[in-house]
Order: sequence, then C-alpha cells, then structure tokens
Amino acid sequence: METAQKKILLVEDDPNFGIVLKDYLSMNDFDVTLAKNGMEGFEKFKKDNFDICILDVMMPYKDGFTLAKEIREKNENVPIIFLTAKTMKEDVLKGYKAGADDYLNKPFDSEVLLMKLKAILQRKASNTLADSKQFEFQVGNFHLNSKLRFLKYKEEEPIKLSPKENELLRLLALHENDLMPRELALTKIWRDDNYFTSRSMDVYIAKLRKYLKRDDSVEILNIHGEGFRLVVKNPSS
Repeated sequence: METAQKKILLVEDDPNFGIVLKDYLSMNDFDVTLAKNGMEGFEKFKKDNFDICILDVMMPYKDGFTLAKEIREKNENVPIIFLTAKTMKEDVLKGYKAGADDYLNKPFDSEVLLMKLKAILQRKASNTLADSKQFEFQVGNFHLNSKLRFLKYKEEEPIKLSPKENELLRLLALHENDLMPRELALTKIWRDDNYFTSRSMDVYIAKLRKYLKRDDSVEILNIHGEGFRLVVKNPSS
C-alpha cells in the first residue's frame, strides 16, 4: 500500500482522542508517534524524520501554531495538518500563515482525514519526483534526451522538441505507467493552474500523442479530472 511506512507525528492533548486516532491511522498502515503536548511534540520531532505532522491547535505549554512555526524552522517542507475545535476565520488564516497544508475542524470524519493525508503525501511524492535531475529516458522505442530536447525513434533522425513539449514529456516519463497529476504539470511548466493554461496543456498533450503514435506500445491516457498517464506496454504482452 502506498501509505506503508509513512511516519506521522500526532500531537494531541486529549489522551483518549489521541489514542483512538493513533490506532485508526496505525490500522491504515501509518507509523504513528503520539505526543501529548506541544513541548513533547517538538522534542519528538527533533529526534526523528516524519513524513507528515498532525497538530492539535489548543494545547497546554505550547499551542499548535507555535509548534508549527518551530517545526517549519527545522523543516520547511514537511506537511502539516491542524486539528481544532475552532471554526473562526481568523484561526484558520493564522493556521495557514503558520505553515499549514490543511485544516480539519473537530469533530471530523476520520476517513476524510485519511483522504487528506494520502492526497498530501501523493502531491509531495510527485513534486519530489518532478525535481529529480534525470534527463534521459527510454520510452518504448523512443529515446528522450530532455537536456538537448531530442526525441528519437529507433535509429531515425531525432525530432527537436519545443521547451514545453520537452518538459511535459519529461514529467510524463518520470511518472511512466503512473498518474502525472494535471496540477503538477501546470505549476511546474506553466507556473499557473487556470482554465487557459489547462487548455494550453491539452494542446501540447495532443502534439506529443502525434509524435508517439509511431510506437503502438506507447500511449498517453487521459485520467478524467486528475491528469495523464504515459503507458508503455511490454512488447511481449
């Protein structure tokens, strides 16, 4: 399962709720460390590497906002979700200013929390992959050199790709046989995610499909509402 071995720091001062939530997350393949207040939470954070932090806002000794700021000073990228009984707009804004990736008001549906965790971790994994330095790819019978922007089919003369064609195909190749989220490509290549950039990306996807149609084992699938998938079939299948 994709969440296996992902480590969560859960900081919650209500002992009963904290234990129940820890057990629920553990049953869903997360490795959970529970701390009962902000001070203990920060000490545990310093001693281990966590994939995500879930912080209660109202806690003794050190509240969730303060803890989040301290965590951000140590690690700018670790995702943070706030849990709070407060629904005031000012508190929500304060949470995001403190570096929150998401916010849940108590009481909440535990399945909603689980979906948020998976979405945040998937987004983080995709961003990490997109920042990799790999620039050469074998895509079926095509060879892509994204540094030179060359796409070569078998032994034929290479095609020179445009900068956006090149970056888009590189992202697809990095996610080969897996989902490349639409928003990832739009923010990484177009630096914006809106209707016009989304339509522009569709045009470039169509161009890439024309290049790749020479190889029957290669296909770009549209995953409705989510993104695209570069499928490379095994020649023997």
